[in-house]
Amino acid sequence: QVQLVESGGGLVQPGGSLRLSCAASGSIFRIYPMGWYRQAPGKQRELVASTTTGGRTNYADSVKGRFTISRDNAQNTVYLQMNSLKPEDTAVYYCNAALSSLSRGYPDRTQDYWGQGTQVTVSS
Repeated sequence: QVQLVESGGGLVQPGGSLRLSCAASGSIFRIYPMGWYRQAPGKQRELVASTTTGGRTNYADSVKGRFTISRDNAQNTVYLQMNSLKPEDTAVYYCNAALSSLSRGYPDRTQDYWGQGTQVTVSS
């Protein structure tokens, strides 16, 4: 059973910073891209940032220069450092990983896994 567990959300004032973490655990064979998505009330879920195993990154235009995604492959963990936060960054943030789990000792097909979500609220 594979799980993605997020932490680090909370309430912060505009201009402040938060760091989100997401750790994957369970019977994992290999993790491919990992990323962060967010969903604000009444809006569709959108990609915030993603990173490949080799460290290539991709960011939504709205967060470029303010957010930084990184990963620790040895710990199966992805981070999102969020600086200069704005009220419009308020949303539930979800961790995503494309990974292959182990099934009876053999690699299973690659699937998308999601964390439970963590609330980020930017407000004065």
